[in-house]
Amino acid sequence: MIAWWSWLLTAVGVTGLYYAGRKRALGWAIGLSAQLLWVAYALATTQYGFLASAGAYGWVYAKNFRTWQTEQRGVTADAAPQ
Repeated sequence: MIAWWSWLLTAVGVTGLYYAGRKRALGWAIGLSAQLLWVAYALATTQYGFLASAGAYGWVYAKNFRTWQTEQRGVTADAAPQ
């Protein structure tokens, strides 16, 4: 497999974590989208265990994004003038 795959997957993953840590929705979108790259990697290298990890990571990213959105709405609603 071409060596740039590992660098690409690392860069995308770290970028997603960076933005998620800064509480930006973009981070969750990048992290979730990165799972498509992992699926492509799994299929290209016939390492099918990565399909399971992409599914698991995708589920966690989606779940945490929904939780984060709910918390953001709660903070916004609490901060609204009454």
